[in-house]
Amino acid sequence: MRLYFENPVGRVLEHSDGYALVQYHPGPRKLHHLQAFLTHTVQLLRLRNWDRMLGDQRQMQAFTPEENEWVVGYWLSEENQGHRVFGAVLMSEEDFAQLPAELTEQDGEAAALTYHLFADEAAAISWLRGQK
Repeated sequence: MRLYFENPVGRVLEHSDGYALVQYHPGPRKLHHLQAFLTHTVQLLRLRNWDRMLGDQRQMQAFTPEENEWVVGYWLSEENQGHRVFGAVLMSEEDFAQLPAELTEQDGEAAALTYHLFADEAAAISWLRGQK
């Protein structure tokens, strides 16, 4: 893996299997740091012509309403992404266990992103590899 970008929000790495690994740091964020972080993630996907990412949110603090609005309204838009992206999202086992089964057992869609939630990293990587 090669580091592509890092700021207070987290790290974006280039995985040799052809996907972006997006690792969030714990703690609160500033909106402009999150915007830069996710903008660089899109740039990496475009640069490498990739359509897959593994988002490691196990240590991440939940998005604030302002962050959520920006993520859904801009970052996830097909206009911004340019094409459909597949995302395996790793959550802490505690957070994952609190979700309704229908959210953890099927793929979800949010604008240009098709995603699946996981508590197990090996299962997340296996799903992501199947999205070619």
